[in-house]
Amino acid sequence: MRLLIIAPCLLSPFYVYRGPKEKELRTATEIRRLLAEFGDDWHVLAYPCPEFELLGWPRPPMSREVLEALGIREKVEVIADFIGRVLTEEKPETVVFVGVKGSPTCGVFTSTSSDPEEYPIEEVRHFFYLSKGERLVTYGDIIERAGLKLVNGEGGLFAELRHRFGNMEAVWLEFDKDNIGGSILRLQKVLKGLEERPKS
Repeated sequence: MRLLIIAPCLLSPFYVYRGPKEKELRTATEIRRLLAEFGDDWHVLAYPCPEFELLGWPRPPMSREVLEALGIREKVEVIADFIGRVLTEEKPETVVFVGVKGSPTCGVFTSTSSDPEEYPIEEVRHFFYLSKGERLVTYGDIIERAGLKLVNGEGGLFAELRHRFGNMEAVWLEFDKDNIGGSILRLQKVLKGLEERPKS
């Protein structure tokens, strides 16, 4: 078995905190098209979205620190337990983790950071009741007011996954939804290279 462990919003863009924009819809379409090229020995584990499990949907943009302050650690541990159980029981010979650039939970090399004391916490409930059009207009303002910034480092879930599974033979990739073509090419190259390896 070859196993692709992937952030759920990359396959189903409706998990995205504010609702999908064109880039999220295109990302999901391109990834599904790519996966159809590969053999039946590839399987996909799209784990539960930790942010959805904590706050539901829709939700305003947040940083790793804000989510930690709101209690996401418990959700992260449950999801990491689930992934670990699958790895232990299924014993895949090939594992690829795919996260999302800039995600406070699923960033592999790049996450989002801020001072949680500066976050407008009232936006959590307010944002929930906005229409999609209103959310797409206002989410950028929340990012600016809350001081959310991209930083080098893992998101909360991927930090836990690296801690638990960093010593296993696996490939770690970060999908950039602002560079869909380049990200698809990188993923395609990795999957093809692994598929061409002789099975043990």
